[in-house]
Amino acid sequence: MTPSGTNSGSGRPSDATGSATWAAAWELLLPAASAPARARGRSLQAALREAVRSGRLAPGTRLPSSRELAADLGVSRGLVTEAYEQLTAEGYLRSDRGAGTWVGGAVRAAHPRARDLAPRSPGARVDFLPGTPDLALFPRAAWAAAQRGVLAELPHHALGYPDPRGLPRLRTALAELLARRRGVVADPERVLVVSGVAQATTLLGFVLHARGVRAVGVEDPGTPEHGGLYASAGLRTVPLPLDDEGLAMEPLRESGVRVVATTPAHQFPSGIAYSARRRAELLDWAHSVDGLVVEDDYDGDFRYDRAPVGSLQGLDPEHVAYAGSVSKSLAPGLRLGWLLVPSSLAEEVVERKRTMDLGNPVVDQALLARFMERGDYDRQLRRCQRAYRERRDALVAALEHHFPGTGVSGIAAGLHAIATLPRQYGPQPRFLARMSAAGVAVRPLTDYAQTPVGEEEEEGAVVRLVLGYAHVPPARIWEGVGLMATAVGG
Repeated sequence: MTPSGTNSGSGRPSDATGSATWAAAWELLLPAASAPARARGRSLQAALREAVRSGRLAPGTRLPSSRELAADLGVSRGLVTEAYEQLTAEGYLRSDRGAGTWVGGAVRAAHPRARDLAPRSPGARVDFLPGTPDLALFPRAAWAAAQRGVLAELPHHALGYPDPRGLPRLRTALAELLARRRGVVADPERVLVVSGVAQATTLLGFVLHARGVRAVGVEDPGTPEHGGLYASAGLRTVPLPLDDEGLAMEPLRESGVRVVATTPAHQFPSGIAYSARRRAELLDWAHSVDGLVVEDDYDGDFRYDRAPVGSLQGLDPEHVAYAGSVSKSLAPGLRLGWLLVPSSLAEEVVERKRTMDLGNPVVDQALLARFMERGDYDRQLRRCQRAYRERRDALVAALEHHFPGTGVSGIAAGLHAIATLPRQYGPQPRFLARMSAAGVAVRPLTDYAQTPVGEEEEEGAVVRLVLGYAHVPPARIWEGVGLMATAVGG
């Protein structure tokens, strides 16, 4: 049994939209056709009335002829004719002689609205919030060309359920890229394609929880999302302080945790690059407790003043799980990333990935593999690096001009900088209120504290900001810092 519609000759809706609308509402009429014989007419009228009221049948939708609807529902034509006549009398429908029956416009149904919950900074004139690349740099032409090539060459069988680890082609391309650019020890058999570092984090969390782990150490200050991601896997997070070389070792040893999440190439948000000594100490700790270091290499490709620091995983692949993504190099909306795990965890992680999502989209994986194989990804990284270095320099210069005496740190790499303003611009709450009033979106360093910030620190005279610059063109950077200066009377 299938829904029929009406056009001028056959009783079908006059356009695709009307046809789709009628098809969606037709399902509501099926229960009415199964009602007891005496109640069938009233049930059909009530179902049609509700379909119009709810918006499932939109104004202007052409209904099927009474003969066709009766045949589809398995009821008498008279029952349908009576329902049409009753709803026409009530104003829900309108009937033009010889032209069919239509949904009238008298009912003002509330059309459901799909909300957009994507994170944004509504109303900001200039947005310095960290964590976003310049999405205008996305290589649309090269990506479209790669997509055409993939669709032309992808065999039909490849569109079935994929290996949960990811397409072998992409895992091979990732292994080559990460070994070459990040010094990773990358066996394609231990590379998993994931939908970003967030999925890599929860995936590891579930496997660790199944092994009896209940707590994970996290950097303080650090990535705000870690708490929620690990909590979703049943793990609590233990904040661990930093010093000038990276994660402070004594608090880590005293914490009792055996797993710690880190950003050693460019600590988020402080901008510290872990020293060689601290990296060695961290790996010694992992050996001593038979533990695991989770390395989030979120922006390791972007270093401006010297060569990128190699991955921690390359020093000890059996005690480090390595995660990264294309969120900063291409776009976060692609939801493509990777996870490399120690051999002792590999089978459990793969099985958990299988039950989690049955694998990532095949076409997207093949597309990224082709993009990397042809050198397009390396070209994109070079393009972004030039643009982001220029913007970093613009931010430093603008702060020196408008806020003399400002200390700027964490600028050797990444997409954000830490700005410590002179004391005269504090206290921090007053400064942030003025920024909000001026329409400049900024975030203080205290927002990234993993432990509650004391009132004294929260309201202290020193203002420390985490300023994202990658997504802001140089002219806008100067404009935004100028607005900040004007807002505080500079």
